[in-house]
This record gives sequence, structure tokens and C-alpha cells, in this order.
Amino acid sequence: MGQEQQMIIDENIRRIFSEESFKERLSAEDFQRFVNETEKVKFSKGEMMFDEHEPPRNVFYIQSGTAKLAKMGAYGKEQILRFIKDGDMIGYRSLLCGENFQARAEAMTDIEAWMIPSDLFMHLLEIDGKFSFAMLKKVAFELGESSNTITFLAQKTVRERLAEILLLLEQKLGTDPEGFIKISLTREEIANIIGTATESAIRLISEFKQDNLIETEGRNIKILNHEKLIKLGHVFM
Repeated sequence: MGQEQQMIIDENIRRIFSEESFKERLSAEDFQRFVNETEKVKFSKGEMMFDEHEPPRNVFYIQSGTAKLAKMGAYGKEQILRFIKDGDMIGYRSLLCGENFQARAEAMTDIEAWMIPSDLFMHLLEIDGKFSFAMLKKVAFELGESSNTITFLAQKTVRERLAEILLLLEQKLGTDPEGFIKISLTREEIANIIGTATESAIRLISEFKQDNLIETEGRNIKILNHEKLIKLGHVFM
């Protein structure tokens, strides 16, 4: 249910955040400012969109591609917080809080995005009720997702976490024509997401393969038995 709600929210923002839609709602002056100051940008796979502790100078609306939002924890260990795909926005939380970025954003694939200067983004929130309401719903949803993540890490076993995260990644990011989840993750990245050691993640993935729950091809993963993964992860889809 949570992923369905996220798709609805992202689709709403995708519909609202377009030149055609803004032209209908904004004054001629504000629309011209939007056109003049918004910039189309591209990031290559592995490129940093913004780094931890930087001031939020821009907000990004992803048109195509996938990025990860991650934070460096104790002993320099990376913790992946969430993935951002087309139709999603990134960089607004720190701006709204008036603080530097608390995480970094890295392109997981080639990305095309709109880069919106921070002062323009804040101006749009002030003058455009539809846009500000859509962003309010998005912030509220992500607050709930953060609460779910705490429960996810605190109450589920590592095996249950892996089952759930594979299902969620497939639902959020989709699959390629061969059925593999549309993201290539190292075993270390998977371990960081589910909160375990890399060795444990490698062992669990091997066990899932032996149980015919998944198939792997390098870093790519295909789910073979959704029903068993749902039961294993105690997931409500």
C-alpha cells in the first residue's frame, strides 16, 4: 500500500511539475522566471549530484534515471537511505529545514533532471498552492516511510529484511525486459540497505538462489518466487 501511495504522489508531482502545467497556473512574470532560471542537467552514472554538508543551492526533479541518497556513518561506512527515480525530487528537505545537506546524492544510472535554484523553489511554494500541497503530501509520506524504516531495522531479521527490500526495489524501480530489477547494486550496498555485514548479505543471497527465490546475473537480481518472498518478509503488498 505504501508503494502504491508513493507512485500516486510522484505521478501527481510529475503532472504538476511541467512547463505546461506551470504556464496555466503562474502569472506571466513568474512563469518567465521559471523558464529562465530552471536548467536541464545531466549526470553520468557514479557522478555526485550533491554532497553531504554542502548548502542546498538547488533542488532536483528527476526526469529519467535513478539516484541513491546515502549518508556516511560510523567508521566511514555508507548507509543508503533511499532511492530516487524519475518523477521524484531530491534536495528539498535540507532547504526547507534551513540546514546543509545531511546526505549525498549519487547517480546510479545516467540521469536527466531539472535543476531548480533554491530561491525559485521556495518562491514556487509560496505562490503555487497546487505545487505546495503536493510537496506537503510528499514530505508527510516520507516522514511515515522513515518511521517504517526504523521498525524495519529494529524488528525484522536480516533474512526478512532482504526479502522485503528486494520486493520494494522491484516495485519502486521496475524490471527490465528480462525481469531483472532495474538497478545494479553491489553486495556491500545491499548489506548497507538491510543493515548487516557484507558477508551476511552474500550468504543470504546465495541461500535465496539455492531456494529458487531469486536469480542473479552479476550485480543484477531477478525475483523468481514473489509469493514466498512476501511470506518470508511478512510484507503487505
